[in-house]
Amino acid sequence: MTYPLLCAGFLAVALGIRAFAEARARARGRRIPWRPTIIAGAVLFMLTAVFDNLMISAGLFHYADALTSGIRIGAAPLEDFAYPVAAVLLIPAFEELLPVRRDG
Repeated sequence: MTYPLLCAGFLAVALGIRAFAEARARARGRRIPWRPTIIAGAVLFMLTAVFDNLMISAGLFHYADALTSGIRIGAAPLEDFAYPVAAVLLIPAFEELLPVRRDG
């Protein structure tokens, strides 16, 4: 299995969960705001770019070229950025979907 295929499946699941959460929020008369999602995504993208490039350049790990798309941002393959994107999509979705526990 190649990294792009793995990432595509992972992102498809994240988008599906996010869409379900959006629909559930609308049914309750609420919405999941996109502005914080975009800001958090930009910050995570930058942090991923910096730290993944540092870790790859230091030799902590590497990707087999035959398994990546070939598109790189510095030393980091594009596929490395799928996980922060999925996290940014999923965290607000889980906040909507999981029950709120109120103590007191």
